[in-house]
Amino acid sequence: QVQLVESGGGSVQSGGSLRLSCVVSGYRSCMGWFRQAPGKERELVARIYGAIGSTYYADSVKGRFTISQDSAKNTLSLQMNSLKPEDTAMYYCAAPKALVGCPTANGANYWGQGTQVTVSS
Repeated sequence: QVQLVESGGGSVQSGGSLRLSCVVSGYRSCMGWFRQAPGKERELVARIYGAIGSTYYADSVKGRFTISQDSAKNTLSLQMNSLKPEDTAMYYCAAPKALVGCPTANGANYWGQGTQVTVSS
């Protein structure tokens, strides 16, 4: 069983920054951040394979967002810079239910409760 608790969302103006954090109980080698905007499907924003530090970013956030993992603090973070109105969504951290593999948008995952990010123009 893995439990995830997100924090750090909020409202900012376009061009601003936010840092999301996810405290994780339980270990998974690969974890990710997802988002879902109203009327849209949940999408992968970024994921990290902590054992080797390998990261993946969606094209829409590449160069603006940075995912990181602090194993000592059991925390997964997402630094979001140069935010745009189209980044407005509920953001979730996720870990796969399987002991191996990475979380996917429609896969069997553990999900946090979500944290709202709103970017105004």
